[in-house]
Amino acid sequence: MTRRTPDSCPGVLRLHQAADGPLARIRVPGGRLTPAQVQTLADAARDLGNGALELTSRGNIQLRQVRDAQDLAARLDAAGLLPSPSHERVRNIVASPLSGRVGGWADVHGLAAGLDTGLLADSRLADLPGRVLFTLDDGRGDVSVLRGDIGIHAVGADEFALLLAGTDTGLRVSADEAVEVMLAAAHGFLDLRGTGTDGQWRLHEIPGGAERVTEILDRSPTGAPLELGAAQGIPIGWLEQDNGLVSLGAGVPLGLLPARTAEFIAAVERPVFVTPWRSIVLTDLDEGPAETVVRVLAPMGLIFDAAAPWLEVTACAGRPGCAKSHTDVRADVAAAVDTGRVLPGDGTTPPTAAGIGSSPEHDSGTGGEVDPTAVTDRTPPAENSVPAEAVTVAGRQHWSGCERRCGRPTGPVTDVVATTEGYLVTPPDHR
Repeated sequence: MTRRTPDSCPGVLRLHQAADGPLARIRVPGGRLTPAQVQTLADAARDLGNGALELTSRGNIQLRQVRDAQDLAARLDAAGLLPSPSHERVRNIVASPLSGRVGGWADVHGLAAGLDTGLLADSRLADLPGRVLFTLDDGRGDVSVLRGDIGIHAVGADEFALLLAGTDTGLRVSADEAVEVMLAAAHGFLDLRGTGTDGQWRLHEIPGGAERVTEILDRSPTGAPLELGAAQGIPIGWLEQDNGLVSLGAGVPLGLLPARTAEFIAAVERPVFVTPWRSIVLTDLDEGPAETVVRVLAPMGLIFDAAAPWLEVTACAGRPGCAKSHTDVRADVAAAVDTGRVLPGDGTTPPTAAGIGSSPEHDSGTGGEVDPTAVTDRTPPAENSVPAEAVTVAGRQHWSGCERRCGRPTGPVTDVVATTEGYLVTPPDHR
């Protein structure tokens, strides 16, 4: 695939001009935030933005309607959220949120931090496109299905499969080698991708890209390739840690976290992980404080019930954030949930992890961070659409303001796509 435009993926120092104002995307490698960083983000959303944090499908944070970009950058720098102006957009690192606390073969959070350090220390890797994604899966299979460009997947306590373009290469590395090999693979991608507007944004866009990077690494496959199939369920609710403490998984409807709610999360004073499913995990709690956290945060809109209808739904920004949207998608979704028109699945469609790639290459202004080129079919004629108030859908579903479907999850999902006349509903088996 050849791009006709340069990579315009937003960051903190290069904002995206969305329809509702400047948008900043803050990278959170591995999804981990300290309580102080959560408070900084809450303050920035209230003081400089529209009063809410947007959680993206790569476990990053967006602020909309940024009024003072310099002030924002200074605040984030002081909080350790902007460690390198040259590398800020390439720190797209997703790690299994529960790793080291609940199950999994290995704790990958230390490797995620090491990978981030290695990226920051390598001046050439600042040239990576802002859409390149690194994944570190502890073996449970939750983030490998995001089909990142470069990743590792634990197959034992000290053995990892190397994934390139979302597939297992057969190469196996130890924990001590993992970061070095991933960084070498990133250099291999730069060697192959080309330059300027002709350079590919993702490894899967390069013909034979995974195989060619494998050759550059000059390592021999030693394992049978893994089958990376259905995603795991979103970690929601009361989660018993292996050490006897408790983690709490909380869904965030449409990924919109009000600054006031974020302040309460910061006040818990425990590590927070932003997940690629637009949820959060509060970790290392004793049982008593965990019960108090649920009693306080559930009335504020956080979801601790794994059967809640909000967990079935993702959506693009819609109006007013996106000029290309035909409607206020989020308002239509909220109405569908409130009136009982978002129904549970029948169990035949597995839960899906949120999107690959990144946006807004089409001036979408979404929080989805998805690559619209992953959707190749054409939208049916608008005359087949139904009014928003008539849409009733069961199971995993993604609502979009136009046919680009920004923010669409990977895997089986029903598309609910706005047209000038209403919505087109396309089940996954009809795509």
